[in-house]
Amino acid sequence: MARVASVLNRDSAAIATRTLAIVQTLFAAALLVTAYAGSARAEPLAAACSKTYSPQTLDVAQPINIGQLKLQIYFYACAGGYDSDAAKVLADARAYVEKRADEVANPALVLDIDETSLSNLPEILANDFGYIPDAPCDRLPDGPCGFDTWVMNGKSKAIAGTLALFNAAKAHKVAVFFITGRHESPARREATIKNLKAAGYDGWAGLVLRSPSATNMTIVGYKSGERAKIAMKHTIIANVGDQRSDLDGGYAERAYKLPNPFYYLP
Repeated sequence: MARVASVLNRDSAAIATRTLAIVQTLFAAALLVTAYAGSARAEPLAAACSKTYSPQTLDVAQPINIGQLKLQIYFYACAGGYDSDAAKVLADARAYVEKRADEVANPALVLDIDETSLSNLPEILANDFGYIPDAPCDRLPDGPCGFDTWVMNGKSKAIAGTLALFNAAKAHKVAVFFITGRHESPARREATIKNLKAAGYDGWAGLVLRSPSATNMTIVGYKSGERAKIAMKHTIIANVGDQRSDLDGGYAERAYKLPNPFYYLP
């Protein structure tokens, strides 16, 4: 009888733990929705998901099965974990920017665009995490969805915490600069500007796209070089990106790394 009671207690504890985790995830998502209910342009990242996914346990004794790994990432993106982790990083960045803004001369904030300021999650999910640069994008939520077409359509939504950080920085007279890996062209610049403004970003100090002369440079070399130019006139108090290559190379007091399990840019 004692053994049965022990099993029941163990099972009850496990159920309680799982229930608490689900409640915490839903609560985090609800907080995001509440915080940004006034703007249709900033919504939970998981809103891009058209399906639900179950948690996955991976066998790490062998190379991770890519199919299982994808299911784990789908769950992370679609069950609230991605939203919650991004919100924590961005809340820390916002607190530092608001504190530091009045303590330095000519403060600046540097933001990456893709998966930092704007979310491409509908395109990413449609392509099952693959990169398709040149294809139509007219079957969402199904793929294929060519990234170039997606960018030119300008349908990316703001990442809520980044938009809040952007607005807080402007309110504290911090100059905001975007430095993106998107390649420079008149059409791509125009599409990027339109998308940023449609998502709620307006009134920035500068927007840098990767010029042809920077094509053969590493991402770290290109982005740190652009930050060096900004640092000639400003104190960069925070630099925010989703890749280490967005952040390495210096010229910022603090660097904030957003989660991105979808792709890697060295």
